[in-house]
Amino acid sequence: MSQLVVAALQLPTLGMNATRLEFYLKQAKQRDADMMLLGEYVLNHFFKEFETMSTAMVKAQTKNHLALLKTLSVKYDIVFVAPIIICKSDGYYKTIVKISPKNTRYYEQQILLPYQHWNEKKFFSNAIKPLKDAMIFNLKGFKIMVMGGFELHFDPFWEQVTRKKVDLVLLPTASTFGSHNRWREIIKSKAFLHGCYILRANRLGEYSDAEVKWKFYGDTMLVSPEGEVEMMLEDKESMLVEIINKEEVITHRKTWGFEKELKQREDLA
Repeated sequence: MSQLVVAALQLPTLGMNATRLEFYLKQAKQRDADMMLLGEYVLNHFFKEFETMSTAMVKAQTKNHLALLKTLSVKYDIVFVAPIIICKSDGYYKTIVKISPKNTRYYEQQILLPYQHWNEKKFFSNAIKPLKDAMIFNLKGFKIMVMGGFELHFDPFWEQVTRKKVDLVLLPTASTFGSHNRWREIIKSKAFLHGCYILRANRLGEYSDAEVKWKFYGDTMLVSPEGEVEMMLEDKESMLVEIINKEEVITHRKTWGFEKELKQREDLA
């Protein structure tokens, strides 16, 4: 049965520094990692910091990291999935890039945080339009879906997980404000109900504004289809590397039969 070795990096913003990334990548490849996930605002600074940065600097940061990931993907034969900020004439776009030795694909996040203290929806130029399917790709017999962190909260994305028989959901996040337990419980529940692995990469670091300090706490984790945390990092810079098994996904779906029950009723409609 198919196996996949997944890695997730737990880092603060890298800036223009590529040394640490390759340091961890070498370790990951020593353990035969097939793909590596990075958290939100790791390749680029936190969006609230853009106010003190020129557009040219943000563009340079994005351009340099895209070029680096493409080079490292070929050199180490690995797939990267990482949030990246794309600069266009009408503003910044919050996207996730998937880079393999053969191609590069982008997913533009569809639902952004809309809150007064954290208003990505207002800051970024991502279009507000009917939802479409998230990015899905295949790797070594696994069907993998990429989901923006905030999109975790919306059922249409999980309906896609069930409909497309997704084996692994990649969830890059930038969670803060002591929300550890809420994120852990949601992720475990979603993995169990939809019969898939979830790999979450959450960033580290701090940002302070006039009113509050934002502390990004890590908690990068791999959760199994049974809703069990198989590995979790704490609040220090580190890397997770784990093996996932297709057989566990298949066994879970057969045992609980959630999809079978839905399909019987859909056939009667």
